[in-house]
Amino acid sequence: MSLDSIKWLSRFLTETPGDNQKGGLPRQVKGACWSRVDPTPVPSPALRLWSEDVANDLGIQRGGDDVLSGNRILKGMDPYAQRYGGHQFGNWAGQLGDGRAITLGEADTNGQILEIQLKGSGLTPYSRFADGKAVLRSSIREFLCSEAMFHLGVPTTRALSLVTTGEEVIRDVLYDGRPAPEQGAVVCRVAQSFLRFGSFQIHAANGDYQTLRDLLDFTVRRHFPVHSVGDDDGRLGWLKEVAETTAIMVSHWMRVGFVHGVMNTDNMSIHGLTIDYGPYGWVEDYDLNWTPNTTDSNTKRYTFGNQAVIAEWNLARLLEAIGPLMDDPNRLYEALDHFRTSLKGAMRAMWRQKLGLGTPEPDDDSLISDLRSVLMMAETDMTIFFRLLSSIPDPSQSHLEYAYYDPVDMPREALDSWLARWWSSVDGSPDRGGMRLANPKYVLRNWMSQLAIDSAEEGDFSVANELHRIMKGPYQEQPESEGRWFIKRPEWARNRVGCSMLSCSS
Repeated sequence: MSLDSIKWLSRFLTETPGDNQKGGLPRQVKGACWSRVDPTPVPSPALRLWSEDVANDLGIQRGGDDVLSGNRILKGMDPYAQRYGGHQFGNWAGQLGDGRAITLGEADTNGQILEIQLKGSGLTPYSRFADGKAVLRSSIREFLCSEAMFHLGVPTTRALSLVTTGEEVIRDVLYDGRPAPEQGAVVCRVAQSFLRFGSFQIHAANGDYQTLRDLLDFTVRRHFPVHSVGDDDGRLGWLKEVAETTAIMVSHWMRVGFVHGVMNTDNMSIHGLTIDYGPYGWVEDYDLNWTPNTTDSNTKRYTFGNQAVIAEWNLARLLEAIGPLMDDPNRLYEALDHFRTSLKGAMRAMWRQKLGLGTPEPDDDSLISDLRSVLMMAETDMTIFFRLLSSIPDPSQSHLEYAYYDPVDMPREALDSWLARWWSSVDGSPDRGGMRLANPKYVLRNWMSQLAIDSAEEGDFSVANELHRIMKGPYQEQPESEGRWFIKRPEWARNRVGCSMLSCSS
């Protein structure tokens, strides 16, 4: 089956208020959840990357360069850009919206309904001062990371395809006044929906409570049918689910060492999905104060260790937006408390699995806390450390030396002490199966993506395809890939743009 065979729905357009004007230049839109807009045609689309897994979910076969680039609109599609607002770096930014993403429609296939969206498909009313395009560099990062996260077991949006456009797009990578032409590309993204915290915030901020009510009714009815919006109990039930799935998502980020990099409220999915892969990064060493986003280098708002705090802050902003619809707004604190409880439980369960702990013991929390302190004493590769710990035959630090960038700096006394405590707590028999499922061997480190980008910009997508294949089995040993990809960050990547330094343009 091809994309042409999909049955397309437009529930969001028919059941929520929309913009009376189609397309047009960037502008302020009032009283609407969306604006109809067609993708901008591109000169020479070519399908470069493809997710067979996502294609199987949709019941389609590889192909459709013209559709996946936005050059052809199929019968039944009704393309639109979503309107939303958001807090960016803690400040209210007003109207934002899909500035370079256009939803083609909802695909009703294989027993599920999934929203199909093109990222980098051209100008929308929400593009502000930008062109609505995406470049090959950022598109490769989005495609590979979406699929890598899924196979890691992290809740995420998916990526079906990457199509190069045959055009040049001007970008200033680090916003330092040095714009340069780059190859254009479009990624096809797939999710239950792309509704965000900011989707609700924009209407509350404008005092448009009827549109807010209409959006909430649609959201719960279509995406959370076990809840209702008829009373505070129903609204709170939905908000508690959003809170819980958000907490679970963050615990998975911490488990695999992922840093989102730009946790603005407009980048927070109501489904608890990782969304909008921009200046993300993977911690190479266990540094809770690290952020990959150069825009955040001074404030350190979105660091690795701060993600749970920011998730709670963002949730509080969503609760404020829903407040005008509550009979008793004070009950919203129940949802915030539920987030805290859910996060605490998810984090504790995550750490216990990473360490292969059995029956809960009073000393577990201090065991976890002390390990985190040990990991920060010297430059320690997080992924390699935990993977080696998963197969360690005895409590000897020699089995972990490879995880240290300089074994001379190993905190040997502190590590020996911790290993002895841990080995005793698990009676010399950790849950190795659980540990191997919690501690991946392969994650999509930024320097890996950069190698794929470097090759792709020369017309060679073999590295990108190799990484895509490897990341489909991140918990498997894959000995043929070990020498090249199960390694610490190469020195050339320590301070390279795209590896350690990224921006929202990334």
